[in-house]
Amino acid sequence: MSGNHHDEGHTVAGWTGCAVAVVGTSVAGVGMCLGSVAGIWMGLGVVGLSVLVTWGLHLAGWGKPPGIRPVAERGMRVRDRGARAGHPACVGCRLAGRGRSVSTTGVAVSAQGVQRPGAVSGSASGSAASGAVSSESVV
Repeated sequence: MSGNHHDEGHTVAGWTGCAVAVVGTSVAGVGMCLGSVAGIWMGLGVVGLSVLVTWGLHLAGWGKPPGIRPVAERGMRVRDRGARAGHPACVGCRLAGRGRSVSTTGVAVSAQGVQRPGAVSGSASGSAASGAVSSESVV
């Protein structure tokens, strides 16, 4: 089948995170068999650590962006050069503050449709900071 277009996501971040999670679940399993509450919590802590390790490696470029990668970029040892800027549809990148494009040259439009250049919506004014709904939006 030459039309196989799936991307399994074999990455350094994925395999490392999986290995750390396997160690964590093994420690939790041994703790459960021995009846050790400390062993169970230690294993669950290692599983939580695996999430942070995977996330950190993804942000360092050893993961993959959401979706299917080009065939040339599917190797495990290929770094993702777009990770530093962030991936637009990636939850991990958004949590790290990456992948957002912020426009600072917006034009605010009032509810009546009057354009006010220089007024940028989303500024921390008194009414906006207090939770009141603003009638302006960036176009």
